[in-house]
Parts: sequence; C-alpha cells; structure tokens
Amino acid sequence: QSIWMNGEASFYDESAPYQLSETCMNYVAGILEHAKAIVAVTNPTVNSYKRLVPGYEAPVNIAWANANRSAIIRVPAARGKGTRIEFRAPDPSCNPYLAFTVMLAAGLDGIKKKLDAPEPVERNIFAMSEAEKKELGIESVPANLKEALDELENNTVLKEALGKHIFENFLEIKTAEWDSFRTSVTDWETSAYLKI
Repeated sequence: QSIWMNGEASFYDESAPYQLSETCMNYVAGILEHAKAIVAVTNPTVNSYKRLVPGYEAPVNIAWANANRSAIIRVPAARGKGTRIEFRAPDPSCNPYLAFTVMLAAGLDGIKKKLDAPEPVERNIFAMSEAEKKELGIESVPANLKEALDELENNTVLKEALGKHIFENFLEIKTAEWDSFRTSVTDWETSAYLKI
C-alpha cells in the first residue's frame, strides 16, 4: 500500500528516520490501531485462524518492521517511488475490495488523527517470550473468527468505511458461520474423545 499526492509518493521522506514520512508513520499507526478488527475482513473464515497461530510463520504480531517477517506490517527496502507498506495478515479467502477498504480506512484514520507509530521491531518476535512481547507492547491478532468479529462490531471507523448495508450483512453472515462451526461435531472430536 502507498499513497500519492500531486504525483509524489507521500510515504517517502529522504531526511526522515528510515526515509519514511510522517504520513507513512501515521498510516502505519492507523493500521496497527485497527488490526484486530481488520482481520475479521482480511481473514474471514473459521480456517483463517488455523493459519494465524503464534509461534509459526504467520504474521500474528501487531507490530511493524523494515525487514522482519514476524511483524504484521513490513516495509520493503525500496524507497522513493517504491516506498510502500505491506499488511501481511490477509489470506486468499478474503474479498479484496472489502480488505482494501478496511486497510485504507484504518491507515487514513491514523493520518487524520496523527497517530504515532511505535518504534519498529527488528528482532524476531517469534522467538520472544510472552513477557518480552508484553514489555514491548506487542499484541496478537484475535485467535478465532468470533473474537475478530467482536472487534469489528465495535469499530466505528471500519463500520463507516464499509457502510451500514455491508457492515451489518457481513457480521450477520459471518456470525452465522461461526455459530454453525461451534455447534458442529467434527472428526477430530470423535477421534479424540470416542476412541474405540
């Protein structure tokens, strides 16, 4: 993701730390601020959360970095016209139009509110203890679809961005999906609890 204004890349500032402009840092802060609700849209299925598991390669850590795969936002090395950020959580089951809507709304909210991004985390977050992550203020995305939907339901910025019709119908459909999942008996349960 990147934003251009008047033909110029507004995420680039040659004289700023990491050559990332204040606009870019505000945008990153906005994405981080809303990340727990964003994943309801970018990771919209029950199985999405079987990928987003701490300790594996998936980007579950709500932090940003320049060259660190363990953070949810990565800023590729290219600068100048190529300056951009990557939000690494989405999976292929998401609707890309809705995904870009919520990511853009979150980033623009960060710019509007002039939110400050934390320092980048260039250490391997996968290798950190829970205490180390807590000390650095690094949280994780929701553990399942229900938790993500709860975050989305309470997020006025993303609700406004999606519009009343899409927001309400998305929540209704996905809540029904979650209810269907949580009330189903699966092969795993049969195998784990009813070994014969």
